[in-house]
Amino acid sequence: MSRIFEDPDGIPWRVEVTLPGASNALVIFHHPGGRTARLDRYNWYNAETPEARSVTARLDPKTVLESITDAQLALLFRRSMPITAPGTPLGHPAVEPAV
Repeated sequence: MSRIFEDPDGIPWRVEVTLPGASNALVIFHHPGGRTARLDRYNWYNAETPEARSVTARLDPKTVLESITDAQLALLFRRSMPITAPGTPLGHPAVEPAV
């Protein structure tokens, strides 16, 4: 299951929740350019539910995705990190120009 998040620039990212743990899950933002675009991003969602205190429990990815508000999703996106390494060892393409 996935959902669409539109960033401030109007780019529609497909959002997926995976790797659920007892109190957190990985939120992946898939760029519309596809997996080969090397622009996918991720962040960790930390649950604040009673179930999160149980070390034997696992969050349900579908429930997590449905429970994240648009404001929470925007915050997760703003603080997200690239999944792939930079294309050049001399700098990060999002921050520094290639040499």
